[in-house]
Amino acid sequence: MKNITIAIDGFSSTGKSTIAKELATKLKYVYVDSGAMYRAVTLYAMQHNLISEEFFLKERLIDELDNIKLAFMFNPDLGFGEIYLNDVNVETEIRNMKVSRLVSKVAEIPEIRKKLVEQQQQMGINKSVVMDGRDIGTVVFPDAELKIFMTASAEKRAKRRFDEFVERGEQVTFDETLKNVEYRDHIDTSRKDSPLVKAKDAIEIDNSTLTRKEQFEKVYKLALEIIESN
Repeated sequence: MKNITIAIDGFSSTGKSTIAKELATKLKYVYVDSGAMYRAVTLYAMQHNLISEEFFLKERLIDELDNIKLAFMFNPDLGFGEIYLNDVNVETEIRNMKVSRLVSKVAEIPEIRKKLVEQQQQMGINKSVVMDGRDIGTVVFPDAELKIFMTASAEKRAKRRFDEFVERGEQVTFDETLKNVEYRDHIDTSRKDSPLVKAKDAIEIDNSTLTRKEQFEKVYKLALEIIESN
Protein backbone atom coordinates (compact mmCIF):
# COMPACT_ATOMS: atom_id res chain seq x y z
CA MET A 1 0.00 0.00 0.00
CA LYS A 2 1.24 3.44 -0.92
CA ASN A 3 1.52 6.21 1.66
CA ILE A 4 -0.53 9.31 0.87
CA THR A 5 -1.04 12.89 2.00
CA ILE A 6 -4.35 13.70 3.65
CA ALA A 7 -5.52 17.33 3.83
CA ILE A 8 -8.42 18.23 6.11
CA ASP A 9 -9.75 21.77 5.78
CA GLY A 10 -12.84 23.49 7.07
CA PHE A 11 -14.39 26.07 9.34
CA SER A 12 -13.35 26.57 12.95
CA SER A 13 -14.73 24.16 15.56
CA THR A 14 -15.76 21.50 13.07
CA GLY A 15 -13.60 18.93 14.83
CA LYS A 16 -10.88 18.89 12.16
CA SER A 17 -8.08 18.36 14.64
CA THR A 18 -9.89 15.60 16.52
CA ILE A 19 -10.57 13.62 13.36
CA ALA A 20 -7.08 14.28 11.96
CA LYS A 21 -5.44 13.03 15.17
CA GLU A 22 -7.55 9.86 15.23
CA LEU A 23 -6.93 9.21 11.55
CA ALA A 24 -3.18 9.73 11.85
CA THR A 25 -3.04 7.39 14.84
CA LYS A 26 -5.06 4.71 13.05
CA LEU A 27 -2.94 4.90 9.90
CA LYS A 28 0.33 5.40 11.84
CA TYR A 29 0.84 8.68 9.98
CA VAL A 30 2.30 11.96 11.22
CA TYR A 31 -0.30 14.47 12.41
CA VAL A 32 0.25 18.21 11.97
CA ASP A 33 -2.14 20.83 13.38
CA SER A 34 -1.43 23.84 11.16
CA GLY A 35 -3.88 25.96 13.15
CA ALA A 36 -1.74 25.45 16.26
CA MET A 37 1.15 27.09 14.41
CA TYR A 38 -0.85 30.25 13.74
CA ARG A 39 -2.09 30.22 17.32
CA ALA A 40 1.48 29.94 18.59
CA VAL A 41 2.55 32.95 16.51
CA THR A 42 -0.46 34.82 17.93
CA LEU A 43 0.58 33.89 21.46
CA TYR A 44 4.10 35.16 20.76
CA ALA A 45 2.63 38.47 19.55
CA MET A 46 0.53 38.72 22.71
CA GLN A 47 3.50 37.95 24.95
CA HIS A 48 5.53 40.70 23.30
CA ASN A 49 2.74 43.30 23.33
CA LEU A 50 2.43 43.32 19.55
CA ILE A 51 -1.29 42.59 19.45
CA SER A 52 -4.43 43.06 21.50
CA GLU A 53 -8.08 43.75 20.73
CA GLU A 54 -7.18 47.45 20.56
CA PHE A 55 -4.02 47.41 18.42
CA PHE A 56 -1.90 45.25 16.12
CA LEU A 57 1.72 46.09 15.28
CA LYS A 58 1.85 44.01 12.09
CA GLU A 59 5.21 45.20 10.80
CA ARG A 60 6.85 44.60 14.17
CA LEU A 61 5.52 41.05 14.23
CA ILE A 62 6.76 40.42 10.68
CA ASP A 63 10.20 41.66 11.75
CA GLU A 64 10.12 39.20 14.65
CA LEU A 65 9.39 36.10 12.54
CA ASP A 66 12.99 34.89 12.57
CA ASN A 67 12.82 34.86 16.39
CA ILE A 68 9.80 32.54 16.41
CA LYS A 69 10.75 28.88 16.53
CA LEU A 70 7.91 26.37 16.19
CA ALA A 71 8.15 22.61 16.62
CA PHE A 72 5.92 19.63 17.32
CA MET A 73 7.08 17.08 19.88
CA PHE A 74 5.30 13.75 20.16
CA ASN A 75 3.60 13.09 23.51
CA PRO A 76 3.18 9.31 23.92
CA ASP A 77 0.58 9.77 26.64
CA LEU A 78 -1.64 11.84 24.33
CA GLY A 79 -0.76 10.05 21.11
CA PHE A 80 0.03 13.19 19.10
CA GLY A 81 2.58 15.97 18.79
CA GLU A 82 2.20 19.04 21.00
CA ILE A 83 3.35 22.42 19.75
CA TYR A 84 6.35 24.18 21.24
CA LEU A 85 7.03 27.90 20.92
CA ASN A 86 10.73 28.68 21.36
CA ASP A 87 11.21 25.36 23.20
CA VAL A 88 8.23 25.89 25.54
CA ASN A 89 5.15 23.66 25.40
CA VAL A 90 2.19 25.98 24.66
CA GLU A 91 -0.35 23.35 23.56
CA THR A 92 -2.82 24.31 26.30
CA GLU A 93 -2.09 28.03 26.39
CA ILE A 94 -2.91 28.58 22.70
CA ARG A 95 -6.42 27.16 23.07
CA ASN A 96 -7.95 29.91 25.21
CA MET A 97 -10.47 32.53 24.10
CA LYS A 98 -7.91 35.36 24.17
CA VAL A 99 -5.90 33.66 21.43
CA SER A 100 -9.08 32.66 19.57
CA ARG A 101 -10.15 36.30 19.36
CA LEU A 102 -6.90 37.36 17.71
CA VAL A 103 -5.61 34.42 15.66
CA SER A 104 -7.53 35.26 12.48
CA LYS A 105 -5.89 38.70 12.37
CA VAL A 106 -2.47 37.10 12.53
CA ALA A 107 -3.32 34.32 10.08
CA GLU A 108 -4.30 36.76 7.32
CA ILE A 109 -0.82 38.33 7.10
CA PRO A 110 0.84 37.12 3.85
CA GLU A 111 4.38 37.08 5.28
CA ILE A 112 3.31 34.86 8.15
CA ARG A 113 1.33 32.51 5.92
CA LYS A 114 4.30 32.20 3.54
CA LYS A 115 6.69 31.27 6.34
CA LEU A 116 4.35 28.73 7.94
CA VAL A 117 3.29 27.17 4.64
CA GLU A 118 6.95 26.52 3.82
CA GLN A 119 7.37 24.77 7.17
CA GLN A 120 4.18 22.75 6.67
CA GLN A 121 5.24 21.60 3.21
CA GLN A 122 8.57 20.48 4.61
CA MET A 123 6.77 18.47 7.31
CA GLY A 124 4.84 16.59 4.65
CA ILE A 125 7.59 16.09 2.13
CA ASN A 126 7.69 12.31 2.72
CA LYS A 127 3.88 11.90 2.68
CA SER A 128 2.35 9.69 5.40
CA VAL A 129 0.92 12.87 6.90
CA VAL A 130 -2.49 14.08 8.02
CA MET A 131 -2.64 17.86 8.24
CA ASP A 132 -5.62 20.03 9.09
CA GLY A 133 -6.20 23.74 8.67
CA ARG A 134 -7.79 26.28 6.34
CA ASP A 135 -5.68 26.08 3.17
CA ILE A 136 -4.07 22.63 3.30
CA GLY A 137 -5.83 21.21 0.24
CA THR A 138 -5.69 24.44 -1.75
CA VAL A 139 -2.24 25.89 -0.93
CA VAL A 140 -0.06 23.65 1.25
CA PHE A 141 -0.76 20.31 -0.47
CA PRO A 142 -2.75 20.98 -3.66
CA ASP A 143 -1.77 17.51 -4.90
CA ALA A 144 -2.90 15.65 -1.76
CA GLU A 145 -4.46 12.31 -2.63
CA LEU A 146 -7.33 12.84 -0.17
CA LYS A 147 -8.88 16.22 0.59
CA ILE A 148 -11.67 16.61 3.13
CA PHE A 149 -13.63 19.82 3.69
CA MET A 150 -15.50 19.86 6.99
CA THR A 151 -18.40 22.13 7.83
CA ALA A 152 -21.30 22.50 10.27
CA SER A 153 -23.73 25.22 11.30
CA ALA A 154 -22.26 28.14 13.25
CA GLU A 155 -24.53 27.35 16.20
CA LYS A 156 -23.38 23.73 16.38
CA ARG A 157 -19.75 24.76 16.18
CA ALA A 158 -20.16 27.46 18.81
CA LYS A 159 -21.80 24.97 21.17
CA ARG A 160 -18.86 22.60 20.80
CA ARG A 161 -16.34 25.37 21.43
CA PHE A 162 -18.36 26.75 24.36
CA ASP A 163 -18.46 23.31 25.99
CA GLU A 164 -14.68 23.06 25.66
CA PHE A 165 -14.21 26.44 27.34
CA VAL A 166 -16.57 25.52 30.18
CA GLU A 167 -14.77 22.21 30.70
CA ARG A 168 -11.47 24.10 31.03
CA GLY A 169 -13.04 26.54 33.50
CA GLU A 170 -12.96 29.61 31.24
CA GLN A 171 -15.51 32.31 31.96
CA VAL A 172 -17.19 32.88 28.60
CA THR A 173 -20.79 33.06 27.41
CA PHE A 174 -22.35 31.15 24.53
CA ASP A 175 -23.19 34.41 22.72
CA GLU A 176 -19.57 35.52 22.98
CA THR A 177 -18.42 32.17 21.61
CA LEU A 178 -20.92 32.30 18.72
CA LYS A 179 -19.82 35.81 17.78
CA ASN A 180 -16.20 34.66 17.77
CA VAL A 181 -17.03 31.70 15.50
CA GLU A 182 -18.92 33.95 13.07
CA TYR A 183 -16.14 36.56 13.15
CA ARG A 184 -13.50 33.96 12.38
CA ASP A 185 -15.63 32.59 9.53
CA HIS A 186 -15.79 36.07 8.01
CA ILE A 187 -12.05 36.70 8.34
CA ASP A 188 -11.08 33.23 7.11
CA THR A 189 -13.29 33.32 4.02
CA SER A 190 -12.71 36.95 3.03
CA ARG A 191 -8.96 37.44 3.49
CA LYS A 192 -7.02 38.14 0.29
CA ASP A 193 -4.23 35.65 0.92
CA SER A 194 -5.26 31.97 0.93
CA PRO A 195 -8.90 32.36 1.98
CA LEU A 196 -10.82 29.39 3.31
CA VAL A 197 -12.42 27.73 0.28
CA LYS A 198 -13.27 24.17 -0.59
CA ALA A 199 -10.81 22.67 -3.05
CA LYS A 200 -12.50 21.54 -6.26
CA ASP A 201 -11.57 17.91 -5.62
CA ALA A 202 -12.30 17.95 -1.86
CA ILE A 203 -15.04 15.79 -0.33
CA GLU A 204 -17.35 17.88 1.83
CA ILE A 205 -18.59 16.48 5.13
CA ASP A 206 -21.26 18.35 7.09
CA ASN A 207 -20.99 16.99 10.62
CA SER A 208 -23.82 19.04 12.15
CA THR A 209 -25.69 15.83 12.94
CA LEU A 210 -22.89 13.25 12.84
CA THR A 211 -21.42 11.66 15.94
CA ARG A 212 -17.67 11.67 16.33
CA LYS A 213 -17.60 7.93 15.59
CA GLU A 214 -19.75 8.27 12.47
CA GLN A 215 -17.57 11.06 11.17
CA PHE A 216 -14.34 9.15 11.79
CA GLU A 217 -15.62 5.99 10.13
CA LYS A 218 -16.61 7.98 7.03
CA VAL A 219 -13.20 9.66 6.73
CA TYR A 220 -11.28 6.45 7.55
CA LYS A 221 -13.17 4.55 4.85
CA LEU A 222 -12.33 7.25 2.29
CA ALA A 223 -8.66 7.10 3.26
CA LEU A 224 -8.49 3.31 3.05
CA GLU A 225 -10.10 3.29 -0.38
CA ILE A 226 -7.43 5.63 -1.74
CA ILE A 227 -4.52 3.94 0.04
CA GLU A 228 -5.56 0.48 -1.16
CA SER A 229 -6.15 1.70 -4.70
CA ASN A 230 -2.59 2.95 -4.86
